[in-house]
Amino acid sequence: MILTELTRRYRSRPWWDAFVALGFFGVALVLYASNLYAISPENQLPLWLLVSQSGVLCVAQMFRRKAPLAMLAVAAGILLADLAYNLTLPVIMVFVDLLFNATLSTTRRASRMILAIAVTVVVTIAIVVGVLAGDWRKGFFALQGVFSLLIIPVWWSFNIRQHDELLQAERESSRQLRRIAELDRRTAVVAERGQMARDLHDVVAGHLSAIAIQSEALLSMADRDPQVVRTVLKSVRENSIQSLAEMRAMIEVLRADGGDDDPRTAPARLAELDRLVDSARAGGLVLDVHRAVGDELPVAVDLAAYRIIQEALTNALKHSGGGGATVDVRVAGGRLIIEVVNDLSGTPGAGDGTGTGLVSMRERAYAVGGDFEAGPWSGGWRVRAALPVGGAAS
Repeated sequence: MILTELTRRYRSRPWWDAFVALGFFGVALVLYASNLYAISPENQLPLWLLVSQSGVLCVAQMFRRKAPLAMLAVAAGILLADLAYNLTLPVIMVFVDLLFNATLSTTRRASRMILAIAVTVVVTIAIVVGVLAGDWRKGFFALQGVFSLLIIPVWWSFNIRQHDELLQAERESSRQLRRIAELDRRTAVVAERGQMARDLHDVVAGHLSAIAIQSEALLSMADRDPQVVRTVLKSVRENSIQSLAEMRAMIEVLRADGGDDDPRTAPARLAELDRLVDSARAGGLVLDVHRAVGDELPVAVDLAAYRIIQEALTNALKHSGGGGATVDVRVAGGRLIIEVVNDLSGTPGAGDGTGTGLVSMRERAYAVGGDFEAGPWSGGWRVRAALPVGGAAS
C-alpha cells in the first residue's frame, strides 16, 4: 500500500519525469565509473557506447507519459542489443521502469497485450535455455530471472491500476450519495415549506377574512342599532383573539421538538368541527351541518378533512354575502365524503380571491390519495372532496 501511494503521488506530477530520468542517468554514470554495471565481466561494450545508450534511455523516460508504448519499444530494442553482448544494470533498471509505466498508462486492452507478450517471452526463454543447456535446472533459473524482469513490473502496475479504479469508483459513489442527499434535503425543504404555507393559510386566512367582512358590515351599519354594532365588534374581537392564539400555537409547534406527547403539535381533527362551525356562524354565515362520521379515521385523513372544511367555510364566508351554507360529512364506500355548498351573493367579498385556498384544498386531498373538485353548483358554489378511509365506518 505504501508503494502504491508513492507511485500514485509520483504519477500526479508529470514534471518529475525529467528529475527521475536525470537520476537514472546519474546512477548509470556511477555504475560505469565504478565498473559495477555489467552482469558478467565478459564482452563489455566501449564506455562511450554504454553512456550513449543510457542517454537514449534517459530521453525515453522523459517522454514516457506522452508515448508509453513507443518508449517501451525503444527500451526493448536497446535491451536486446545489450543482451547480445553483456546485459548491463542501467539498461535493466530503465527497461523495468518503462515496462511498468507502459502497462499502467495505456488502455486495459493494451495492458493485457503487454502481459500476454511478457508471459510468452518468459515461458519461451525458460524452455529454450532448458533445451539448449540440456539441464532443466538452468531453465528454471532462467525462468526466475526473466520472471523478475518482465512479470513483476507488469503485475505491480495491474495492482496499482486496480487500486486506482476502486478508489475512483468509491469517489464517484460518494459524489452520487452526496448528490442524492442534497436532492433529498431540497425536496424535504420544499415539502416542508409547502406544508407550512398551507397550515399558515388555513389557520389565519379564515379568521382574517371574518374580521374583514365583519368590519365592512360594521362600517355600513355604524348609524344603526348599537346592539348590532356591539355584537359585530364582539365577534371581531373573538376572531382576532382566536387568530392570534392559533398563530402563537403554530409558532410553538415550529419551535417544539416534534415529540408525540407534546400537546402543541397535536393537529386539528374533525372532533373540533363544532368550534369551527361556531366561528363561521359568528361571522354571519347561516350554516346547516350534517355529520355522520365515526371516531376511527386515519390521522392524515382526519387532518385533511378538517382543513378542507375550514378553507371551504372561509370561502363561503367571503362570497356568500351573509347567505346560507351546508356542510355534509359522511363515510360511504370506504371514502370520507365532504361537501360544502354555499350561496353566492353576486358581489365580491372582502379581499380579492387569489385561488390559494382552492390549491391548498386540492393539495391536501391529493396528499392522502383522495379526489377534489370545486365549482358552480345550482346557483351557488360547491366544494367536494372524497378521501380514502380504509376500514373506517360511520
